[in-house]
Amino acid sequence: MIVYLAVLCTLFQGMAQRGAKMLASLAALNLGASSFEVGLLAALFPVFPLLLAVYAGRISDRVGVKIPMIAGSVMMAAGLCVPLAWSGMNGLFAAAILIGFGHIFFHVSAHNLIGSYGEGEARVRNFATFSLGGSLSAFFGPALTGFSIDGLGFTATYIVLAGVALVAPVILLAVPRMVPKRTAHSPERGGGSMELLAIPGLRRTLIMSGVTLTGVELFTFYFPVYGRSIGLSASVIGLVMASYAVAAFIVRMAMNRATRTLGEIGVLTASLLMAGVTFLLVPLVSQALLLAVVAFLLGIGLGCAQPLTIILTYNHAPKGRSGEALGMRLTVNKLTQILVPLVFGAMGSAFGLIPVFWANGVFLFAGGLVSLAERKVSVKAGSAAIAGPQEEEK
Repeated sequence: MIVYLAVLCTLFQGMAQRGAKMLASLAALNLGASSFEVGLLAALFPVFPLLLAVYAGRISDRVGVKIPMIAGSVMMAAGLCVPLAWSGMNGLFAAAILIGFGHIFFHVSAHNLIGSYGEGEARVRNFATFSLGGSLSAFFGPALTGFSIDGLGFTATYIVLAGVALVAPVILLAVPRMVPKRTAHSPERGGGSMELLAIPGLRRTLIMSGVTLTGVELFTFYFPVYGRSIGLSASVIGLVMASYAVAAFIVRMAMNRATRTLGEIGVLTASLLMAGVTFLLVPLVSQALLLAVVAFLLGIGLGCAQPLTIILTYNHAPKGRSGEALGMRLTVNKLTQILVPLVFGAMGSAFGLIPVFWANGVFLFAGGLVSLAERKVSVKAGSAAIAGPQEEEK
Protein backbone atom coordinates (compact mmCIF):
# COMPACT_ATOMS: atom_id res chain seq x y z
CA MET A 1 0.00 0.00 0.00
CA ILE A 2 2.83 2.39 0.89
CA VAL A 3 4.48 1.82 -2.50
CA TYR A 4 1.25 2.69 -4.30
CA LEU A 5 0.94 5.93 -2.33
CA ALA A 6 4.50 6.85 -3.30
CA VAL A 7 3.74 6.07 -6.94
CA LEU A 8 0.57 8.17 -6.65
CA CYS A 9 2.73 11.12 -5.54
CA THR A 10 4.97 10.71 -8.57
CA LEU A 11 1.93 10.31 -10.82
CA PHE A 12 0.55 13.72 -9.80
CA GLN A 13 3.99 15.31 -10.03
CA GLY A 14 4.51 13.85 -13.49
CA MET A 15 1.11 15.13 -14.59
CA ALA A 16 1.98 18.63 -13.37
CA GLN A 17 5.40 18.60 -15.02
CA ARG A 18 4.28 17.23 -18.38
CA GLY A 19 1.22 19.44 -18.37
CA ALA A 20 3.37 22.47 -17.57
CA LYS A 21 5.57 21.87 -20.63
CA MET A 22 2.54 21.63 -22.91
CA LEU A 23 0.89 24.65 -21.28
CA ALA A 24 4.03 26.78 -21.57
CA SER A 25 4.46 25.98 -25.28
CA LEU A 26 0.83 26.73 -26.12
CA ALA A 27 0.81 29.87 -23.97
CA ALA A 28 3.94 31.10 -25.76
CA LEU A 29 2.35 30.51 -29.16
CA ASN A 30 -0.76 32.29 -27.92
CA LEU A 31 1.45 35.29 -27.12
CA GLY A 32 2.83 35.24 -30.67
CA ALA A 33 6.26 33.84 -29.76
CA SER A 34 8.71 32.93 -32.52
CA SER A 35 10.01 29.39 -33.08
CA PHE A 36 13.30 30.42 -31.47
CA GLU A 37 11.53 31.68 -28.35
CA VAL A 38 9.50 28.49 -28.06
CA GLY A 39 12.69 26.43 -28.46
CA LEU A 40 14.44 28.51 -25.82
CA LEU A 41 11.49 28.03 -23.48
CA ALA A 42 11.63 24.25 -23.97
CA ALA A 43 15.40 24.27 -23.31
CA LEU A 44 14.99 26.08 -19.98
CA PHE A 45 13.04 23.19 -18.41
CA PRO A 46 16.04 20.79 -18.32
CA VAL A 47 18.71 23.40 -17.49
CA PHE A 48 18.56 23.08 -13.69
CA PRO A 49 17.95 19.31 -13.80
CA LEU A 50 21.17 19.01 -15.82
CA LEU A 51 23.19 21.19 -13.44
CA LEU A 52 21.72 20.12 -10.11
CA ALA A 53 20.75 16.45 -10.44
CA VAL A 54 23.84 15.15 -8.62
CA TYR A 55 23.53 17.81 -5.91
CA ALA A 56 19.84 16.95 -5.47
CA GLY A 57 20.83 13.31 -5.04
CA ARG A 58 23.38 14.19 -2.37
CA ILE A 59 20.76 16.21 -0.52
CA SER A 60 18.37 13.24 -0.49
CA ASP A 61 21.18 11.04 0.86
CA ARG A 62 22.05 13.48 3.64
CA VAL A 63 18.70 14.81 4.87
CA GLY A 64 16.35 12.10 3.60
CA VAL A 65 13.79 12.23 0.80
CA LYS A 66 10.80 13.85 2.51
CA ILE A 67 12.02 17.45 2.68
CA PRO A 68 13.34 17.59 -0.93
CA MET A 69 10.11 16.03 -2.24
CA ILE A 70 7.90 18.52 -0.39
CA ALA A 71 10.12 21.51 -1.22
CA GLY A 72 10.36 20.47 -4.88
CA SER A 73 6.58 20.16 -5.16
CA VAL A 74 5.98 23.56 -3.61
CA MET A 75 8.56 25.12 -5.94
CA MET A 76 6.84 23.57 -8.97
CA ALA A 77 3.49 24.95 -7.82
CA ALA A 78 5.10 28.37 -7.33
CA GLY A 79 6.59 28.20 -10.82
CA LEU A 80 3.18 27.46 -12.30
CA CYS A 81 1.78 30.56 -10.58
CA VAL A 82 4.51 32.90 -11.89
CA PRO A 83 2.74 33.65 -15.23
CA LEU A 84 -0.32 34.77 -13.25
CA ALA A 85 1.68 37.61 -11.71
CA TRP A 86 4.25 38.16 -14.50
CA SER A 87 2.70 38.20 -17.95
CA GLY A 88 4.53 37.79 -21.22
CA MET A 89 7.43 35.58 -22.31
CA ASN A 90 9.65 36.60 -19.40
CA GLY A 91 7.10 35.18 -16.99
CA LEU A 92 7.05 31.90 -18.94
CA PHE A 93 10.86 31.76 -18.93
CA ALA A 94 10.93 32.25 -15.15
CA ALA A 95 8.22 29.62 -14.71
CA ALA A 96 10.16 27.06 -16.76
CA ILE A 97 13.28 27.59 -14.64
CA LEU A 98 11.40 27.23 -11.33
CA ILE A 99 9.45 24.18 -12.48
CA GLY A 100 12.63 22.44 -13.66
CA PHE A 101 14.39 23.38 -10.40
CA GLY A 102 11.61 21.96 -8.23
CA HIS A 103 11.05 18.87 -10.35
CA ILE A 104 14.65 17.63 -10.14
CA PHE A 105 14.65 17.70 -6.31
CA PHE A 106 11.37 15.79 -6.23
CA HIS A 107 12.29 13.34 -8.98
CA VAL A 108 15.69 12.19 -7.66
CA SER A 109 14.31 11.81 -4.13
CA ALA A 110 11.29 9.85 -5.43
CA HIS A 111 13.64 7.37 -7.16
CA ASN A 112 15.59 7.05 -3.93
CA LEU A 113 12.38 6.47 -1.97
CA ILE A 114 11.10 3.72 -4.28
CA GLY A 115 14.48 1.97 -4.15
CA SER A 116 14.46 1.98 -0.36
CA TYR A 117 11.27 -0.10 -0.09
CA GLY A 118 12.90 -3.47 -0.74
CA GLU A 119 15.69 -5.45 -2.36
CA GLY A 120 16.01 -8.00 -5.14
CA GLU A 121 12.70 -8.99 -6.72
CA ALA A 122 10.74 -6.60 -4.50
CA ARG A 123 12.78 -3.65 -5.79
CA VAL A 124 12.21 -4.70 -9.41
CA ARG A 125 8.47 -4.99 -8.74
CA ASN A 126 8.36 -1.58 -7.06
CA PHE A 127 10.22 0.17 -9.89
CA ALA A 128 7.99 -1.57 -12.45
CA THR A 129 4.97 -0.14 -10.62
CA PHE A 130 6.73 3.23 -10.48
CA SER A 131 7.28 3.17 -14.25
CA LEU A 132 3.57 2.47 -14.82
CA GLY A 133 2.83 5.66 -12.90
CA GLY A 134 5.16 7.49 -15.29
CA SER A 135 3.31 6.06 -18.28
CA LEU A 136 -0.04 7.17 -16.86
CA SER A 137 1.25 10.68 -16.14
CA ALA A 138 2.42 10.94 -19.77
CA PHE A 139 -1.19 10.35 -20.82
CA PHE A 140 -3.18 12.19 -18.15
CA GLY A 141 -0.93 15.27 -17.87
CA PRO A 142 -1.31 16.50 -21.47
CA ALA A 143 -4.95 15.34 -21.60
CA LEU A 144 -5.88 17.29 -18.45
CA THR A 145 -4.01 20.34 -19.71
CA GLY A 146 -5.64 20.27 -23.13
CA PHE A 147 -9.19 19.91 -21.80
CA SER A 148 -8.53 22.57 -19.15
CA ILE A 149 -7.22 25.09 -21.69
CA ASP A 150 -10.18 24.51 -24.01
CA GLY A 151 -12.76 24.58 -21.22
CA LEU A 152 -11.34 27.04 -18.68
CA GLY A 153 -8.62 29.03 -20.43
CA PHE A 154 -4.90 29.51 -19.78
CA THR A 155 -5.17 31.34 -16.44
CA ALA A 156 -7.33 28.68 -14.80
CA THR A 157 -5.07 25.91 -16.17
CA TYR A 158 -2.05 27.34 -14.35
CA ILE A 159 -4.05 27.13 -11.11
CA VAL A 160 -5.29 23.60 -11.87
CA LEU A 161 -1.76 22.29 -12.51
CA ALA A 162 -0.41 24.09 -9.43
CA GLY A 163 -3.07 22.29 -7.40
CA VAL A 164 -2.05 18.95 -8.97
CA ALA A 165 1.59 19.62 -8.02
CA LEU A 166 0.58 20.18 -4.37
CA VAL A 167 -1.17 16.80 -4.05
CA ALA A 168 2.16 15.02 -3.39
CA PRO A 169 3.19 17.08 -0.33
CA VAL A 170 -0.31 16.69 1.10
CA ILE A 171 0.03 12.90 0.84
CA LEU A 172 3.55 12.95 2.29
CA LEU A 173 2.43 15.02 5.28
CA ALA A 174 -0.77 13.03 5.80
CA VAL A 175 0.99 9.63 5.68
CA PRO A 176 4.39 10.11 7.37
CA ARG A 177 5.08 6.35 7.41
CA MET A 178 5.51 6.52 3.62
CA VAL A 179 9.12 7.54 4.21
CA PRO A 180 11.15 4.77 5.94
CA LYS A 181 13.32 5.73 8.88
CA ARG A 182 16.82 6.59 7.77
CA THR A 183 19.59 4.15 8.59
CA ALA A 184 22.79 5.64 9.88
CA HIS A 185 25.66 5.38 7.41
CA SER A 186 29.07 6.93 6.84
CA PRO A 187 29.76 6.88 3.14
CA GLU A 188 33.24 7.73 1.93
CA ARG A 189 33.10 10.92 -0.07
CA GLY A 190 36.64 10.70 -1.46
CA GLY A 191 36.70 11.92 -5.01
CA GLY A 192 33.02 12.83 -5.14
CA SER A 193 31.11 11.99 -8.29
CA MET A 194 34.24 11.00 -10.20
CA GLU A 195 34.74 8.29 -7.61
CA LEU A 196 31.34 6.88 -8.53
CA LEU A 197 32.28 6.89 -12.23
CA ALA A 198 35.23 4.67 -11.34
CA ILE A 199 32.78 1.87 -10.49
CA PRO A 200 32.64 -0.18 -13.74
CA GLY A 201 29.08 -1.48 -13.29
CA LEU A 202 27.72 1.99 -12.52
CA ARG A 203 29.62 3.54 -15.41
CA ARG A 204 28.23 0.99 -17.87
CA THR A 205 24.71 1.53 -16.50
CA LEU A 206 24.98 5.30 -17.01
CA ILE A 207 26.07 4.71 -20.61
CA MET A 208 23.11 2.39 -21.19
CA SER A 209 20.75 4.94 -19.65
CA GLY A 210 21.94 7.65 -22.04
CA VAL A 211 21.70 5.29 -25.00
CA THR A 212 18.13 4.31 -24.03
CA LEU A 213 17.01 7.92 -23.76
CA THR A 214 18.60 8.68 -27.12
CA GLY A 215 16.22 6.16 -28.66
CA VAL A 216 13.21 7.61 -26.84
CA GLU A 217 14.07 11.20 -27.75
CA LEU A 218 14.79 10.39 -31.38
CA PHE A 219 11.48 8.58 -31.77
CA THR A 220 9.61 11.49 -30.16
CA PHE A 221 11.27 14.17 -32.30
CA TYR A 222 11.82 12.51 -35.66
CA PHE A 223 9.07 9.96 -36.17
CA PRO A 224 6.47 12.74 -36.77
CA VAL A 225 8.89 14.30 -39.27
CA TYR A 226 9.31 10.95 -41.04
CA GLY A 227 5.54 10.41 -41.01
CA ARG A 228 4.97 13.76 -42.67
CA SER A 229 7.66 13.04 -45.26
CA ILE A 230 5.78 9.90 -46.42
CA GLY A 231 2.41 11.67 -46.49
CA LEU A 232 0.77 10.51 -43.25
CA SER A 233 -1.83 12.78 -41.63
CA ALA A 234 -1.38 14.15 -38.12
CA SER A 235 -4.07 11.85 -36.72
CA VAL A 236 -2.45 8.76 -38.24
CA ILE A 237 0.95 9.80 -36.90
CA GLY A 238 -0.64 10.22 -33.47
CA LEU A 239 -2.20 6.74 -33.62
CA VAL A 240 1.09 5.16 -34.68
CA MET A 241 2.91 6.87 -31.82
CA ALA A 242 0.15 5.76 -29.45
CA SER A 243 0.99 2.14 -30.30
CA TYR A 244 4.47 2.81 -28.89
CA ALA A 245 2.96 4.06 -25.62
CA VAL A 246 0.62 1.05 -25.38
CA ALA A 247 3.51 -1.36 -25.87
CA ALA A 248 5.61 0.43 -23.26
CA PHE A 249 2.78 0.16 -20.74
CA ILE A 250 2.24 -3.56 -21.46
CA VAL A 251 5.92 -4.48 -21.25
CA ARG A 252 6.31 -2.65 -17.94
CA MET A 253 3.48 -4.71 -16.51
CA ALA A 254 5.38 -7.87 -17.50
CA MET A 255 8.82 -6.59 -16.52
CA ASN A 256 8.91 -8.22 -13.09
CA ARG A 257 8.15 -11.66 -14.53
CA ALA A 258 10.76 -11.25 -17.27
CA THR A 259 13.49 -10.31 -14.82
CA ARG A 260 12.84 -13.47 -12.82
CA THR A 261 13.86 -15.49 -15.86
CA LEU A 262 16.61 -13.38 -17.44
CA GLY A 263 17.61 -11.01 -14.63
CA GLU A 264 17.61 -7.21 -14.86
CA ILE A 265 20.71 -7.04 -17.07
CA GLY A 266 19.48 -9.83 -19.33
CA VAL A 267 16.16 -8.06 -19.98
CA LEU A 268 17.95 -4.73 -20.55
CA THR A 269 20.32 -6.36 -23.05
CA ALA A 270 17.43 -7.91 -25.00
CA SER A 271 15.56 -4.57 -24.91
CA LEU A 272 18.43 -2.54 -26.35
CA LEU A 273 19.25 -5.10 -29.05
CA MET A 274 15.58 -5.29 -30.07
CA ALA A 275 15.25 -1.49 -30.15
CA GLY A 276 18.40 -1.21 -32.26
CA VAL A 277 17.12 -3.66 -34.88
CA THR A 278 13.69 -1.99 -34.88
CA PHE A 279 15.16 1.46 -35.55
CA LEU A 280 16.91 0.04 -38.60
CA LEU A 281 13.50 -1.05 -39.92
CA VAL A 282 11.72 2.32 -39.59
CA PRO A 283 12.93 3.92 -42.87
CA LEU A 284 12.13 0.69 -44.76
CA VAL A 285 8.41 0.90 -43.92
CA SER A 286 5.94 3.41 -45.36
CA GLN A 287 2.49 1.91 -44.65
CA ALA A 288 0.72 3.17 -41.53
CA LEU A 289 -0.27 -0.26 -40.23
CA LEU A 290 3.23 -1.67 -40.59
CA LEU A 291 4.69 1.46 -38.98
CA ALA A 292 2.32 0.93 -36.05
CA VAL A 293 3.72 -2.60 -35.68
CA VAL A 294 7.29 -1.24 -35.80
CA ALA A 295 6.43 1.43 -33.22
CA PHE A 296 4.85 -1.25 -31.02
CA LEU A 297 8.04 -3.34 -31.21
CA LEU A 298 10.07 -0.25 -30.38
CA GLY A 299 7.84 0.38 -27.35
CA ILE A 300 8.49 -3.17 -26.17
CA GLY A 301 12.23 -2.63 -26.60
CA LEU A 302 12.53 0.77 -24.91
CA GLY A 303 9.56 0.56 -22.54
CA CYS A 304 11.30 -1.37 -19.78
CA ALA A 305 14.85 -0.14 -20.51
CA GLN A 306 14.39 3.12 -18.58
CA PRO A 307 13.11 1.64 -15.28
CA LEU A 308 15.76 -1.10 -15.49
CA THR A 309 18.57 1.47 -15.68
CA ILE A 310 17.13 3.09 -12.54
CA ILE A 311 17.20 -0.27 -10.73
CA LEU A 312 20.75 -1.05 -11.86
CA THR A 313 21.95 2.44 -10.90
CA TYR A 314 20.50 1.98 -7.41
CA ASN A 315 22.02 -1.50 -7.11
CA HIS A 316 25.51 -0.42 -8.22
CA ALA A 317 25.61 2.67 -5.97
CA PRO A 318 27.74 2.47 -2.79
CA LYS A 319 25.78 2.32 0.45
CA GLY A 320 24.47 5.73 1.42
CA ARG A 321 25.11 7.26 -2.02
CA SER A 322 22.17 5.94 -4.03
CA GLY A 323 20.65 9.41 -4.41
CA GLU A 324 23.91 10.82 -5.76
CA ALA A 325 24.19 7.94 -8.26
CA LEU A 326 20.58 8.43 -9.37
CA GLY A 327 21.33 12.13 -9.77
CA MET A 328 24.26 11.26 -12.05
CA ARG A 329 21.92 9.11 -14.15
CA LEU A 330 19.52 12.05 -14.54
CA THR A 331 22.43 14.35 -15.45
CA VAL A 332 23.39 11.97 -18.26
CA ASN A 333 19.76 11.81 -19.37
CA LYS A 334 19.28 15.59 -19.40
CA LEU A 335 22.53 16.07 -21.32
CA THR A 336 21.22 13.52 -23.82
CA GLN A 337 17.94 15.46 -24.13
CA ILE A 338 19.89 18.58 -25.07
CA LEU A 339 22.47 16.98 -27.38
CA VAL A 340 20.26 14.55 -29.31
CA PRO A 341 18.18 17.21 -31.13
CA LEU A 342 21.37 19.12 -31.99
CA VAL A 343 23.52 16.20 -33.19
CA PHE A 344 20.85 14.23 -35.04
CA GLY A 345 19.21 17.43 -36.28
CA ALA A 346 22.48 18.41 -37.96
CA MET A 347 22.79 14.89 -39.37
CA GLY A 348 19.24 15.02 -40.72
CA SER A 349 19.82 18.39 -42.36
CA ALA A 350 22.99 17.15 -44.03
CA PHE A 351 22.09 13.59 -45.03
CA GLY A 352 18.31 13.19 -44.67
CA LEU A 353 16.19 11.15 -42.25
CA ILE A 354 17.23 7.60 -43.18
CA PRO A 355 20.80 7.89 -41.81
CA VAL A 356 19.36 9.39 -38.60
CA PHE A 357 17.30 6.28 -37.86
CA TRP A 358 20.05 3.89 -38.95
CA ALA A 359 22.71 5.69 -36.92
CA ASN A 360 20.54 5.51 -33.82
CA GLY A 361 19.81 1.84 -34.51
CA VAL A 362 23.54 1.14 -34.53
CA PHE A 363 23.92 3.27 -31.38
CA LEU A 364 21.25 1.26 -29.53
CA PHE A 365 22.72 -2.01 -30.76
CA ALA A 366 26.12 -0.91 -29.38
CA GLY A 367 24.38 -0.13 -26.08
CA GLY A 368 23.04 -3.68 -26.11
CA LEU A 369 26.60 -4.98 -26.50
CA VAL A 370 27.70 -2.87 -23.51
CA SER A 371 24.80 -4.35 -21.56
CA LEU A 372 25.86 -7.84 -22.70
CA ALA A 373 29.35 -7.19 -21.31
CA GLU A 374 27.76 -6.12 -18.04
CA ARG A 375 25.73 -9.35 -17.98
CA LYS A 376 28.86 -11.47 -18.48
CA VAL A 377 30.59 -9.67 -15.61
CA SER A 378 27.51 -10.21 -13.44
CA VAL A 379 27.37 -13.94 -14.27
CA LYS A 380 31.08 -14.35 -13.47
CA ALA A 381 30.62 -12.52 -10.17
CA GLY A 382 27.69 -14.77 -9.31
CA SER A 383 29.68 -17.91 -10.16
CA ALA A 384 32.58 -16.72 -8.02
CA ALA A 385 30.22 -16.05 -5.11
CA ILE A 386 28.83 -19.59 -5.38
CA ALA A 387 32.27 -21.17 -5.73
CA GLY A 388 33.62 -19.30 -2.69
CA PRO A 389 31.46 -21.02 -0.05
CA GLN A 390 32.04 -24.41 -1.74
CA GLU A 391 35.81 -23.99 -1.42
CA GLU A 392 35.39 -23.10 2.25
CA GLU A 393 33.38 -26.27 2.83
CA LYS A 394 36.16 -28.35 1.34
